[in-house]
Amino acid sequence: MARITASVYTSHVPAIGAAMDLGKTQEPYWQKVFAGYDFSRQWIQENKPDVVFLVYNDHATAFSLDIIPTFAIGTAAQFKVADEGWGPRPVPDVQGAPELASHIAHSVIQQDFDLTIVNKMDVDHGLTVPLSLMCGQPKAWPFQVIPFAVNVVQYPVPSGMRCFRLGQAIRKAVESFDEDLNVQIWGTGGMSHQLQGPRAGLINKEWDNRFLDRLIDDPEGLAKLPHIEYVEEAGSEGIELVMWLIARGAMADVAGGRKPTLKHRFYHVPASNTAVGHMILEN
Repeated sequence: MARITASVYTSHVPAIGAAMDLGKTQEPYWQKVFAGYDFSRQWIQENKPDVVFLVYNDHATAFSLDIIPTFAIGTAAQFKVADEGWGPRPVPDVQGAPELASHIAHSVIQQDFDLTIVNKMDVDHGLTVPLSLMCGQPKAWPFQVIPFAVNVVQYPVPSGMRCFRLGQAIRKAVESFDEDLNVQIWGTGGMSHQLQGPRAGLINKEWDNRFLDRLIDDPEGLAKLPHIEYVEEAGSEGIELVMWLIARGAMADVAGGRKPTLKHRFYHVPASNTAVGHMILEN
């Protein structure tokens, strides 16, 4: 059967992608950010999955205020890189895993989660920046990707507990797929940041690191955090962190297995007025 072997968590700051695309990664401002991913790039080469189930949020690229799916799974064979206003990023198109994606959609819907099935969409920096951080800038991404878009932009947004339970349903779906596949699940977005209003530029280092601590040791308790705490403590865009709970919910210990192994943890501020968090857990 297929199996989830690891979960990866990372911010998906658009300026990080621009820094890579423009060759600025060794500039003093950016060097410390990218140094935090040196281990991860070596790790992904040594632990290359067949498929990455990548949880991210669309930034008004594939979806607009006309249609706002809470959870949307990409089931296409290929996903083009979106033009977000300054041309598509110079990175490879994303190769999907339509058979596994369709199986996950069927299984998760049968577990009473309503998903929007998307057979064609472009993917923006929310998905491509994590790929670049982990893989560099190859001519082709080294694995297939299932895009999974979560609405954390327009309220109402899903609760942390809903996301955590969804991760458990995704794990069951993957393990019921009758093919020997190494699957990783990535949760992206965050950490604390606010992009507008009087609190623009807010970063809460202490809260962010408590979040990382609890994500490792007390994920179910962490999933109970109300939305208002994300907003008050981590800024209006801090709510993106509920997507990390989808990835954490898919780990084996949540279903009674062994506690995952922490392979890497990194935190840095600032990166374009945002806190950057990153972690790798192995089943």
